[in-house]
Amino acid sequence: MLGLGTILYTTLLFINAIAILNEERFLSKVGWSTNSRGNGFDYPSNEASVKQRLVHLISAVRVLLRIPLIVINTVVIIYELLLG
Repeated sequence: MLGLGTILYTTLLFINAIAILNEERFLSKVGWSTNSRGNGFDYPSNEASVKQRLVHLISAVRVLLRIPLIVINTVVIIYELLLG
């Protein structure tokens, strides 16, 4: 049965998967690097393509969620160890 815990675990795993993508080893080879679209710090405009928006989302997740993911993953690991 699909519960709230399952949805939270799935979301956490998905965000972790995005956060560990290496730009030099993976993203640049498939053309999804921040260098392939010019300046990496501009906001996507209304005319930006879906690819550009996804590249911006990946870079934002990697930058902004680094510390919160460490904390959330630690809490989830401790929860699983204690209450399994």
